[in-house]
Amino acid sequence: MTAYPKYAELTDVVFQVAWVLSATDGTYNSAAYGSVDVTYVPGTVYTPYDQLTLEQVNGWVAGALGEDGIAKAQADCDSVIAAQKDPNLPVTPPLPWN
Repeated sequence: MTAYPKYAELTDVVFQVAWVLSATDGTYNSAAYGSVDVTYVPGTVYTPYDQLTLEQVNGWVAGALGEDGIAKAQADCDSVIAAQKDPNLPVTPPLPWN
């Protein structure tokens, strides 16, 4: 998380969260990642940085990504795992006239 040291007379106010979504099928692994901006509105409830919970921050990320963004990240991970299972790599077959 990235925070302003001082903002609206508060300290360590988070304004950006980097996230990673990991996937595995037990053999193959994948990850999607990004960052989202979060905005503290002065006068609203503020949780001090050292009291933030994973659930609270995950909620910020989920809210910023929305259901479609989360589904896209999951689909991206699934497609990477599928490609690992069945890679469609270029090949150079022998020339047919030899």
